[in-house]
Amino acid sequence: MEIRYLKSLRDNPSAFPNNTEFKDEIKSISLSEISELETLYNNGLPFPIALKELLFLAGDNCYVLDYGSETESQNDLQEWAREKMLEYDRVIGRPFYVIDIYNALDQFVFVYLDESDDPRVYEGVYSGINETGIPTIDGWIHELRPKLSEYINTSVENVRKGQNPF
Repeated sequence: MEIRYLKSLRDNPSAFPNNTEFKDEIKSISLSEISELETLYNNGLPFPIALKELLFLAGDNCYVLDYGSETESQNDLQEWAREKMLEYDRVIGRPFYVIDIYNALDQFVFVYLDESDDPRVYEGVYSGINETGIPTIDGWIHELRPKLSEYINTSVENVRKGQNPF
């Protein structure tokens, strides 16, 4: 697969390339797995290109995203977040895909699947209370970055500088 948006992640496959004991390397999922996810979460329509690249490069493990210790697959990640939304009576009326469940008891990070090839990144705060003070959409969603590629590339650069990607 050609990588157009996430070259920084492709070119930096390890969080700790000089560490002989723990590199924390990205791990992909197959194109057939991505296709199954498109069927389940986007009515069989193709995912935005940047999301597809993310899954192709690092759908099984990504050192700049937290897929959660409770989940074993991308499908588990999607279902886990959706179950939490039900617990808090939260609904997203557009097709979306969860990319991170950091601070999993409180929030998750996602993209809408009906935007551009490089969609904006949003955070859903289950309780509706946002720690950053940024105004939320519908009281519980706010935009984190204008583009998925910017979100991932900035996080990769932070790791390269020795900083926390989160």
